[in-house]
Amino acid sequence: MMRRATIFVLSLTLLSLTTSGALADPLPLSTDDCAKCHDEVVTDVTTRGSKHNTAVTCLDCHLEHPPKGTEVIPACSMCHDPAEKNHYTIDNCIGCHYPHYPLEIDLDEAGTVKPVCISCHENEGTQLVDYPSMHSELDCKECHLAHGQFLPCLECHEPHTEEMIYEDCITCHQPHKPTVVKYPDNIQSAYCAGCHETETAVLAQNTTKHHDLSCAYCHKMQHKMVPLCTTCHGTPHDAALHTKFPDCISCHIDPHGLEK
Repeated sequence: MMRRATIFVLSLTLLSLTTSGALADPLPLSTDDCAKCHDEVVTDVTTRGSKHNTAVTCLDCHLEHPPKGTEVIPACSMCHDPAEKNHYTIDNCIGCHYPHYPLEIDLDEAGTVKPVCISCHENEGTQLVDYPSMHSELDCKECHLAHGQFLPCLECHEPHTEEMIYEDCITCHQPHKPTVVKYPDNIQSAYCAGCHETETAVLAQNTTKHHDLSCAYCHKMQHKMVPLCTTCHGTPHDAALHTKFPDCISCHIDPHGLEK
């Protein structure tokens, strides 16, 4: 009698499980299921994941789950095809990128990183080569301690004037080609004086109209641009004199301390 009762209870249990779907084919997983066990990971991806949050889901990367699946961690090349970009050919992706927040890269403890950086930032790498300066000799992490972060110029360089701030520096200098100095017409002459002290002092003593001009009025747009006197003055003397002395500064000596 007891045996029959036990069999009957087991039969009811099996029937109940089958009806509820427990023994039927399992339903496919959803991202909501991931959060049930991996809530911290899901939070990281949601708040810090960048395109790993917006462009893909957990199930796009993690195609299997243990114990049934063994290929749990995907290869980066599954999405980041090495044929598409030089940067994707670099080995050891996780040396810089943590998959759940891939753009938060701390370079402070890394070794030499320039080859890796310029594989993605090709334009900046080209500028460092084509316009050599002391910046070209530095590793990227000397200025960029973390990805997307940079040191302000004044952390390493003395300002031209005491009141200068970073935004003033980049008005004239681009960090990856700093010696190519270009500026707007309204740039302060005081910034030029930081390097050209002698010329500034001589111009201050000048009693001609040159005294009232800004540096950028004559040296337009780009550092080391030297204008022709004839651009403003034409040929004020007779033709014979200009023929004999074609170089104006032969007589007028120095545009900053103009001899009348």
